Amino acid sequence: MKPKSKRRKTFTLKKKKILLILLVLFSAYIIWLSTLLLRFKTYKAPLSNASSLDVQGVYHIHTTFSDGRKDLDHIANLAARAQLDFIIITDHGSPNYKSLASEGWKEGILVLAGSELSISRGHLVGLGFKPPSWYFSQNAEMAVYEIKDQGGFSIIAHPYSRVPWSWGKFIDYSGIEIISAYSLLKKKLIVSLPFLPTLLLKPEYTLLKTLERPHKNLRKWDDLNRIHPIYGYFSTDAHLLYGPLFKFLHLHLLLETPLSEDFETAKQQVYNALRKGRFYNAVSAAAEAEGFRFWGEKRKEIIPMGDSVLPDSPVTLHVKVPFPFAKETSLLLNGKIIFRSSEKSMSYEVREPGTYRIESYLKERSPLKKDIPWIISNPIFLREEKDEKS
Repeated sequence: MKPKSKRRKTFTLKKKKILLILLVLFSAYIIWLSTLLLRFKTYKAPLSNASSLDVQGVYHIHTTFSDGRKDLDHIANLAARAQLDFIIITDHGSPNYKSLASEGWKEGILVLAGSELSISRGHLVGLGFKPPSWYFSQNAEMAVYEIKDQGGFSIIAHPYSRVPWSWGKFIDYSGIEIISAYSLLKKKLIVSLPFLPTLLLKPEYTLLKTLERPHKNLRKWDDLNRIHPIYGYFSTDAHLLYGPLFKFLHLHLLLETPLSEDFETAKQQVYNALRKGRFYNAVSAAAEAEGFRFWGEKRKEIIPMGDSVLPDSPVTLHVKVPFPFAKETSLLLNGKIIFRSSEKSMSYEVREPGTYRIESYLKERSPLKKDIPWIISNPIFLREEKDEKS
């Protein structure tokens, strides 16, 4: 048996070796993480792509009017720093009257308010409605039509999250959330633990690492569009981390005239674009997307994104992705890829009835995974009969 002094010496040596190994591993981790952050950048769109008709904003935000961590003044200030044009707050309520009363121009940002309702099928966001003198119904079908009767429209919120949407017969909702950042952040928190320190230095990097391809959401969206035109939304569902989230996922609205300085006019401009599907979605933390365009042409008639046309003659679909960085753009029919291109512009003639939309993928070095679309457009519909929504 070894003397106590020798056992202590052996134990001390083992302890030093363990500490040395841990120090080497920690140093390697720091070097690895630093390398990732130094290599990370958000790819920039050319200044020539800027247009006063392409306005950027963030949809689905919670404030202290419900379960958000910051008040609206603070949130508006962060939105101004992120150089947004508008934000849409969606505090919980049936509706949330305090939130609705807070609309206006704040810090140069157009602040719009709807409400997120907890109803029989899940969570539903109502926008653009006149505040009722009663509470909306807890029944999903009745709530959708009550919102519509008040001049508004509704969007299915985070349909496959902790509070999933229970599907049934189609009711007259206008949109569905394709990506919900908050739901993904909670779901991927453990997997993202190695990257959590980046929240302090480059929070956009951490958020990009949480993203995964929304297979279920996209599949359901494509299925719903076989029944009735419905539009897709990138949602932040922000309760905290407002600054990083405001740089993360953007809605790009394509307006007919520049955003008005008059609040009521600007409000109608934004809601009209959303009602008609005149917008596209972008993972802006990966690459700026201003300048993207998707439209159709039939007998010299322009068909904007979100519109429906009769397939009684060929329709030429046009896409512009005028960016200097590498990307690949796909044209999809009913959720299936029918054409790909890495060029800055593409045209494709179609005649088959169905739902046509665009997915564009960033091909540069990025924490955004290669199977996750950087841009998702809203569709152009070729239908036997024009839908009244168009």
